[in-house]
Amino acid sequence: MSEVATHHHDDHHGAHATGIMRWLTTTNHKDIGTLYLLFSLMMFFIGGSMAMIIRLELFQPGLQFVDPQFYNSMVTMHALIMIFGAVMPAWTGFANWMIPMMIGAPDMALPRLNNWSFWILPFAFTMLLSTLFMPGGAPAGGWTMYPPLVLQTGDAFPFLIFAVHFMGASSIAGAINVVATVFNMRAPGMTLMKLPLFVWTWIITGFLLIASIPVLAGAVTMLLTDKFFGTAFFSAAGGGDPVMFQHIFWFFGHPEVYILILPAFGIVSAIIPTFARKPLFGYSSMVYATGAIAFLSFIVWAHHMFTVGMPLAGELFFMYTTVLIAVPTGVKVFNWVATMWQSSMTFETPMLFALGFVILFTIGGFSGLMLGVTPVDFQYHDTYFVVAHFHYVLVTGAVFALMAGAYFWMPKWTGHMYNETLAKWHFWLSVVSVNVLFFPQHFLGLAGMPRRIPDYAVQFADFNMVSSIGGLVYGISQILFVIIVVKCVRGGEKATDEVWEGAQGLEWTLSSPPPYHSFTEAPDPESITGGNR
Repeated sequence: MSEVATHHHDDHHGAHATGIMRWLTTTNHKDIGTLYLLFSLMMFFIGGSMAMIIRLELFQPGLQFVDPQFYNSMVTMHALIMIFGAVMPAWTGFANWMIPMMIGAPDMALPRLNNWSFWILPFAFTMLLSTLFMPGGAPAGGWTMYPPLVLQTGDAFPFLIFAVHFMGASSIAGAINVVATVFNMRAPGMTLMKLPLFVWTWIITGFLLIASIPVLAGAVTMLLTDKFFGTAFFSAAGGGDPVMFQHIFWFFGHPEVYILILPAFGIVSAIIPTFARKPLFGYSSMVYATGAIAFLSFIVWAHHMFTVGMPLAGELFFMYTTVLIAVPTGVKVFNWVATMWQSSMTFETPMLFALGFVILFTIGGFSGLMLGVTPVDFQYHDTYFVVAHFHYVLVTGAVFALMAGAYFWMPKWTGHMYNETLAKWHFWLSVVSVNVLFFPQHFLGLAGMPRRIPDYAVQFADFNMVSSIGGLVYGISQILFVIIVVKCVRGGEKATDEVWEGAQGLEWTLSSPPPYHSFTEAPDPESITGGNR
């Protein structure tokens, strides 16, 4: 392993291209990480503008601005862009930037595959976004693409299917790269149980991606053949079953939601010990809990479909396994709280976002437990309660952790400190507005307001108005984040190598900003303290 870890990657050392060719042809993990993060930021704003259209339409009852078909297109595209275009590429960007630095490697194991896995993403999303300009409009069957509804899509249909295929290929390539890097390129002395938790969560995320994305590929390919080649996989008239699609889709879809959240657990597990100035409580239990979540994610998929008429035994099985996932997740939350207990905490912006994550993700977890109980879910299913639940998990969960990680590592990446005052403004605006946006949706769901509708009964008007105002403020306050990033890249107070007082780990031994190749020689095994910091 030491030969691999100290290998110089000679073919990447020569003169580096400049200008646009540098970005098109780069095989450097930092450049590719930056590309992923910039692409993700762009997609956040595109997906967010679609969410703004949704909330604008729902500001008052009645059809105000868009017709129902376009509204459903916005709901569908918003979800596809936010999941596959914003959150997943952002995690891959973090993985590219940080994993080689955390494990003492010079670069990723498969640098050319790394370049390719990024550059098929803009192609995939160009295909997806082009459907907005096609006859019949963009896909409007929901991001879950349930037949027979999604089969009514017009000319856009094959573009949707192939865009999903390309996104999946990109994710699989990225996952293979991460797994290969961690298992083959660790520095001598960096044993698996010394890895930082962000690396551990990404190994497990990588395996989830490799196992689940091909299932999605199979499902959407069957949709394609049903529409164009006369098969009847999901057509009851031809002897198929539309519910089978739901089983196949959610067998991918549930591991997918853990793919979106596991790296967030890793980042929060790096940030809390740093600002608590204390080793992470229960490191090994965190690793095992992550593995347990990954295993359980494959046996809970039908909790998304309690209302399709499953046998009672099936409903009971999926109810029990769903509630069981709360145990390893609870272990994580307990360990984060125990790490902060009797510590010397300071509240810089990364810590604020991490604390926001722990508290608000837990709220999302509780509403998820409610949805996991079968008889209760019969009432909540397809109402705004579900919308509130998964946005608490994905916005105040995944996105807050992304923000925390960005502020945590930005000084290391750029060599400059960001503006702490503006960043704190960004946090408080975000945390207040996101609760104004999503908390009222619990009440709407409990009162029976269904999802994916552009119009609603008048008794839901007040909460929808509050929710829309929260959404507008949340959307606008993210522009502040872009301003902070631009100011930080352009200059500012010089960052030290360690950046944060409590920071531990190999990535903090490098200069700020780090050299072109992170570790051209393996770091001293004595300097590897272990992942519990």
